[in-house]
Amino acid sequence: MPFNAGDLLSVDFPGFSGVTGIKRRPAVILSSSTYHSIRPDIIVGLITSQIKGLGITDYALQDWATSGLRVASVFWSFIVTLPVSSNIMRIGQLSKRDREAVQSCIKVAFAALDP
Repeated sequence: MPFNAGDLLSVDFPGFSGVTGIKRRPAVILSSSTYHSIRPDIIVGLITSQIKGLGITDYALQDWATSGLRVASVFWSFIVTLPVSSNIMRIGQLSKRDREAVQSCIKVAFAALDP
């Protein structure tokens, strides 16, 4: 299955915030088609329905209902790399405005490496 940046997936996401184990949850692909052409994995960011306590690197999705998500959702800059062989199911695609906002969050979350 070809993957594209902005695709929404249902994945087995590793634990976070002290929670161990794996939980099935939505995620958005952050990696590019160029990355996918040379790597056997994908880079994804967490999508959650926990909308309280958002930080500058988080974003409340505006078009969640038309993107394939079932409830109001938020992108969190909690990023992992998953093998494509994982139990991955495509559920939708972020809208253009949500994709652009998520890209802005990523830019804030990752510092550019100065020479």
